[in-house]
Amino acid sequence: MTRRLAEKRAMRRHRVLKTLSLWTAAAVALGVVVWGAFFSPLLALDAQRVEITGQGTTIDVAQVQAVVAEKAGMPMPRLDTIDLRNRILELGGVKDVRITRAWPHGLGVALTSREPVAAVPADDGVALVDADGVRVGTVPDRPEGLPEVRVGLGADDAPALQAALRVLAGLPPELASQVTRVTATTRDDVQTTLASGQTVKWGSDQRMALKVAVVQTLQQAAPDASVYDVRSPDLPVTR
Repeated sequence: MTRRLAEKRAMRRHRVLKTLSLWTAAAVALGVVVWGAFFSPLLALDAQRVEITGQGTTIDVAQVQAVVAEKAGMPMPRLDTIDLRNRILELGGVKDVRITRAWPHGLGVALTSREPVAAVPADDGVALVDADGVRVGTVPDRPEGLPEVRVGLGADDAPALQAALRVLAGLPPELASQVTRVTATTRDDVQTTLASGQTVKWGSDQRMALKVAVVQTLQQAAPDASVYDVRSPDLPVTR
């Protein structure tokens, strides 16, 4: 009986030691994995493996590369892509950016640029603005193909500028290509000048689909008119 009790105690100690050994080995293995993933260069970001796409015409790619290069060597699991995204959004010309990890060492940086849609006369030249009214550059002269928007760039002018840009955005390509100038003193007083010299008075940017359809009809019905007034599209006027 004594021998059997001793054998049971020995087996119990053996099981306890075996369990402790397994847990210790598991903890060591987990520690190695954590160290390898979060602190070693095993999964470090390699700046040479960063793919940047969608830079458009207004983004300085070298600036984007410089921001990403600051993170080179950082283990991928510890890389704060939200902070990196915010840093890139602060760069000129960047409207949006999407960052994806390309394991084990790379990143995909997909940029959306702010492309100029209009030229606005300014004190220091001609300001190029995108569809949101954000200034993306300054040039000496209006680029060919961009309509001139005669609206101020101050905070008080923002509503009129936004309305003018929304009118432009609502035009079909065949009509937008005819526009050479847009003016607006308020958000409800947008008008465009066409390459033919004709003027279209749009008023606000509301009901643009109907206003466009009316203008296109008037261009066919009264091609010699100098003014198409569709501020009230249900009661258009030509002069």
